[in-house]
Amino acid sequence: MDSDWNTLSKEEKRERRFARWLDTSAIEFESPAARENYEGRITRLAKAIRHQIPDRVPVTLPVEGFPAYNAGYDFRTVMYDYEALAGAWRRFYREFDADSLAPPMLVYSGKVLEMVDYHLYAWPGHGLPANAPFYQFVEGEYMMADEYEQFLRDPSDYALRVFIPRALGKAEALRFLPPLTSLLGRPQALLFPLGNPALRTALRTLADAGDEMARYQQVMGRFAREAAGAGFPGIRGTVAMAPFDTLSDALRGTRGIITDLYRRPDEVIRATDMIADFCIRNTVAAADASGAVMVTFPLHKGDDTFMSDAQFEKFYWPSLRKVVLGLIDAGLMVSLFAEGHYDKRLRQVSDLPAGWMVWHFDQTDMAEAKRVLGETCCLTGNVPVSLLCTGTAEAVKDYCRRLIEICAPGGGYILTGGASATEVKAENLRAMMEAAREYGVY
Repeated sequence: MDSDWNTLSKEEKRERRFARWLDTSAIEFESPAARENYEGRITRLAKAIRHQIPDRVPVTLPVEGFPAYNAGYDFRTVMYDYEALAGAWRRFYREFDADSLAPPMLVYSGKVLEMVDYHLYAWPGHGLPANAPFYQFVEGEYMMADEYEQFLRDPSDYALRVFIPRALGKAEALRFLPPLTSLLGRPQALLFPLGNPALRTALRTLADAGDEMARYQQVMGRFAREAAGAGFPGIRGTVAMAPFDTLSDALRGTRGIITDLYRRPDEVIRATDMIADFCIRNTVAAADASGAVMVTFPLHKGDDTFMSDAQFEKFYWPSLRKVVLGLIDAGLMVSLFAEGHYDKRLRQVSDLPAGWMVWHFDQTDMAEAKRVLGETCCLTGNVPVSLLCTGTAEAVKDYCRRLIEICAPGGGYILTGGASATEVKAENLRAMMEAAREYGVY
């Protein structure tokens, strides 16, 4: 970051980040038309995000693995063939002409996952049928109920010597490492466990996986530059997790966390509060390194049906709010993807600063969301995945028209799906674009 960064106010930091996102000086455009299209699209997106009025409602197409199938591949192919992956998404953005690039950020390298024996996902040909359309998250108790104190005492040590050996099969031998605090004053002690053949093998495997990840990132970086040069901007951002979701998804699992809410409530609160602190620190560092302007949170377990209002107020919202405010103080915009229903939550989550937030709603009542949050936040989402996968283009276009009528007045609205899906119909994606161009002009 710039040398004067720490002296800037949060408003000045946000303006600096936005200016970098809008800056086109480093982009090699393939034509004057591509430059004009890029500038028009990114201006449209930026105004909507900042709760201003653009020329028309922008559209983000809700696709997961759809570009792979649209190009004639299956999902397994693009997980293992990076050039096929880039080519499929290249064809997609040129063919559908959306306002923002839908990058393949959710298509992980199958080679890397396989090399480390990644336990938290099943993917086509590895725990799922080879023709499966996407990957699946595999929950487990990667942290035991009696390990809260160990985790709270030294989370870095817990992550390195307990969680990672459980989550990555090929890293199991990391449990033989000494606590890093034991190396203070006597760093030579690190050399003793390195004589363990299993540990040396694990470290070599991780290094090889790192080399493979670098090859994947090289192709993805080239793809992003090509897409920008063709006139398609992305919303430059990074992804983070709500502290409760970090604890419940990756560590305790759903069954474990539900039990903990009743048997270990104080430990859950202490853990989520601590996770919030390093989430702020780590996310800001990642954003500074990448030039991100936005941080997106997929909110997994905060919806109306998972926990009561009282539990949301006690266990979920305080730590998430703490993170959001910490990121805002660092000049970052925050996008909260409210999976499921948040109808009961709207009043509870309305106590955030105006002009800094994007709320992406899955199945929430958008008229009520507009009434409660529409004056302070950019709203997006709500086109049902079921409609995009099984409905007609006419039904999709009509649904989008009604959403635009509800959410677009006054600006601050982006048209997209309630969630993303692989098995959407091509004609329904085109119907979304048609609706925005026909009904979304200000």
